[in-house]
Amino acid sequence: MNTISYVTVDVFTSTRFEGNPLAVISDARGLSDAAMQRIATEFNYSEVTFVLPPEDPRNSARVRIFTPTMEIPFAGHPNVGTAYVLGQQAELFGRPVGEKLRFEEKAGIVEVDLKRSGGKVAATAIRAPQPLTIGDTIAEETIARCISLDPGVIVTTTHAPVFASVGLNFAVAELKGLETLAAARPNLAGFQAAAGRQTTSGHDFSLFVYAKSAENPWHIRARMFAPLDNVPEDPATGSASAALGAYLVSLAPDADMTAHITIEQGVEMGRRSVIALDVVKSKGIVTDVVISGSCVSVMRGEIILQD
Repeated sequence: MNTISYVTVDVFTSTRFEGNPLAVISDARGLSDAAMQRIATEFNYSEVTFVLPPEDPRNSARVRIFTPTMEIPFAGHPNVGTAYVLGQQAELFGRPVGEKLRFEEKAGIVEVDLKRSGGKVAATAIRAPQPLTIGDTIAEETIARCISLDPGVIVTTTHAPVFASVGLNFAVAELKGLETLAAARPNLAGFQAAAGRQTTSGHDFSLFVYAKSAENPWHIRARMFAPLDNVPEDPATGSASAALGAYLVSLAPDADMTAHITIEQGVEMGRRSVIALDVVKSKGIVTDVVISGSCVSVMRGEIILQD
């Protein structure tokens, strides 16, 4: 019987069964594209990663990321979780695993730092593979319909709803307080209509909504909805968090600054996640975005490829 091993981890948490689950196939050699997609669909997690030898020997591995419906060029929680899994191995494709990893991905090279405690990987930090890009603005009515709310609860004092990306494109919008955020409910018809009117890249129309803390504007509560990718709600979305953090720092009046941002996500789902961002701006331009978080192992097993 032909099998392939997998590990699952909960990402952006230190508590099992919280955070965002991820399945990692740490040696995906021999799997076809179609097989990878079928496996990702079977897990039905927001993403599954497949690790392959690097094309360039200067890098550590090639990492492919699949949602239940498609391959995507980059995502935050899959990179954090994959690095956590690989960092616990002594070797990766015959080479020792050090304190830094470099992943080849469709969006570019993702650099990873492993943070160890007592010799074990406690957390990982990844660097966004692309500079911040801002796309078209989005009508408040479009956002409101997607999440079954009144357009009046969308806050536009800092920015209008807009597409933002540091490797994967998301619609981002600010909502009026935690009660409004908790009241959001994805409306599939609204997402289908939004996808038909808006241009995006890398995946289907996905919406990241958030509310700021009154005490600390860099402490944010967020939710992410992607029903067109068969992900009604995601417990933790590092790529969307990084895009939002970079965008908010780009809008700040300081030309030079470093912001430490904490984003809580998944609270309303009972899967609280904590995403840490460090964003650097120099001469008015965001130059660096680092996403970090803890992980905890949950399951390991084998996938039967054929009888």
